Amino acid sequence: MKKKLLALLMLMIPMLTFAQEKGLDQQIDEAFGSATGWFVRAIFYQIDFGGGIKVYWVLFPLILGATYFTFYFKFINFTGIKTSVNIVRGKYDDIDHHESMAVAGDPAPGGDIPRTMAVEDHEGEVSHFQALTAALSATVGLGNIAGVAIAVSIGGAGATFWMIVAGLLGMASKFVECTLGVKYRDIEADGTVYGGPMYYLTKGLKNKTLGKVLAVLFAIFVVGGSFGGGNMFQVNQAFQLVENITGGEASFIHGKGWLFGIIMAVLVGIVIIGGIKKIAKVTDKIVPFMVAIYVAASLFVIFANFSMIGDAFAQIFNGAFSPEGVAGGAIGVLVQGFRRAAFSNEAGVGSASIAHSAVKTKYAASEGMVALLEPFIDTVVVCTMTALVLIITGNVTSANSGLNDAQAILLTSGAFESAISWFPYVLTIAVVLFAFSTMISWSYYGFQGWAYLFGRSKKMEYTYKVIFCIFVVIGSAASLGSVIGFSDAMIFAMMVPNMIGIVLLAPKVKEELDKYMKAIKS
Repeated sequence: MKKKLLALLMLMIPMLTFAQEKGLDQQIDEAFGSATGWFVRAIFYQIDFGGGIKVYWVLFPLILGATYFTFYFKFINFTGIKTSVNIVRGKYDDIDHHESMAVAGDPAPGGDIPRTMAVEDHEGEVSHFQALTAALSATVGLGNIAGVAIAVSIGGAGATFWMIVAGLLGMASKFVECTLGVKYRDIEADGTVYGGPMYYLTKGLKNKTLGKVLAVLFAIFVVGGSFGGGNMFQVNQAFQLVENITGGEASFIHGKGWLFGIIMAVLVGIVIIGGIKKIAKVTDKIVPFMVAIYVAASLFVIFANFSMIGDAFAQIFNGAFSPEGVAGGAIGVLVQGFRRAAFSNEAGVGSASIAHSAVKTKYAASEGMVALLEPFIDTVVVCTMTALVLIITGNVTSANSGLNDAQAILLTSGAFESAISWFPYVLTIAVVLFAFSTMISWSYYGFQGWAYLFGRSKKMEYTYKVIFCIFVVIGSAASLGSVIGFSDAMIFAMMVPNMIGIVLLAPKVKEELDKYMKAIKS
C-alpha cells in the first residue's frame, strides 16, 4: 500500500508543475469560490453591533454553551483539574482497568443498540495520555503562534485576558463532548474504535431521525474540514514559513511547494496508514516535546525581561476593561480574545471527542476529565505565553493588525529572535512539526467521518487516506484560498449539530460523572 501511495504522489509532480505554469490552481480557486461562497459567508457571518464591533455568530453558541456547562457541572473546569492530572498520571488506573467483557455499558432505549465500553477481548486502543496528546496535536499549532499575534495586534494586550477566560470556559465543553465520545463509541471485533459526535448523536438522542440527520451533517463537515483546515492550510503555512526563513524568493526551495508537499505527504502517509495507535505513538512524542520547547523559550524571553513582566500584566488587565485606541473598545477586545480561543482550542466543535473515544477505559467520564486539560494547555498556557512574549517585546501594535497567518508567524518569530538570536530556526522546525501533527490527527477525524458515511471496509479506508495525502501535495503547491476558506467554514459548521447534541445529552454526562466520582471515592 505504501508503494502504491508513493507511486501515485510521484505521478502528481508533472501535473502540479503544469497547473502552476498555466495558473490552473487560480482558475479552480475562483470557480470553487463562486460556487461555495454562500456557505462560507453564512458560517462566518458577522453580526454588526455598531461602533466598529462585528461578532461572528458562531462565537455565541460556543461561548454560551461553554458557560452553561460550567454552571451545570458546578465549575468542573476548575474543581476537576487535580483529578484530571491524577488520571493522566495513572493514579486511578486500578479502578479503570477491567477484564474484557462481551458487552459492558447501558443498553440503548429499546435495547437494540449496545452502548459499548468493551467488546470481544478489547478495551480501547490508546492510553489516557496518548488520547490527550492526539487531540492536542490537532489544536496546538499555527493558531497558537500566528493567531495570537493577530488577536493582540487588533484587540491589544487586553485580548489576552478574554482569551484566557474563553479557554477556561471551553474546558467544560471539552469535558462534555469527550465523555459522550467514549459513552457511545463502537468497538469492532478486532478492537478498532469508532467514535465521536456521529455516534453520540445517532445513539444518544431520543429523536432518532434528528440524531441521524445531525450525525450525517457532522460527518460531511468533518471530512471537508480534514482536507482543508486540517491539511491544506497547515502544509501551505508551514511551506511559506520555511521559504521565508531560508531566504524568501532567493530560497533554494522557492517555487518548489510541490516538493515540500510530496515529502510531507509521504511522511503523513507512513503514519496514518497505521491508524490511531500509530498516530498516538507519534503525537505522544512530538506534542509534549514541542510544547515544552515553546513554553521554555517563552519563559526565557519573559524572564530575560523580568522588569517588564509587571507592566505586561498591567497592560493585559487594563486593556481588558478600559482599552485605549482599540477598534470597538472593551467589547472589541473581548470579541478578539474569545474568537482566538474558540478558533484555537475547538471546544464545542466536537472534533476532539473522536480522538478521545479511542481510549482504554471503563468509565466514560474519566476521559472527559482528561479532555478538559486540553483547552487549558492549548489556550491558557501556550496562547498566553505567545501573548506575553509579544507584549514584552513591544510587538503589540495596530500596524500589525492586517497581517495574514504566515506574516504573523514571522512577527512572533521576530519577537523571540530579539531575546534568542537562533530561535527562528527552532520555531520553523516547531511549526513544521505542529503542522505535521495537526495533519495526522485531522486525518483520523476525517477518516472517522468518512467511515460513518461510506462504511468501514479497508477499500474505503485506503481511498480516504490516499485522497488525504494528495491534498497535502495540492495544499503545498497551489494557491487555493477559497478551498481552504470553505473547509475552514466546514470546521465551524461542525459546531452546529454537535452543540445541539451535547446540550441535550448533558444529563447523561452527569450520570457518568457521578458514577466515576463514586468509584474514585470508594
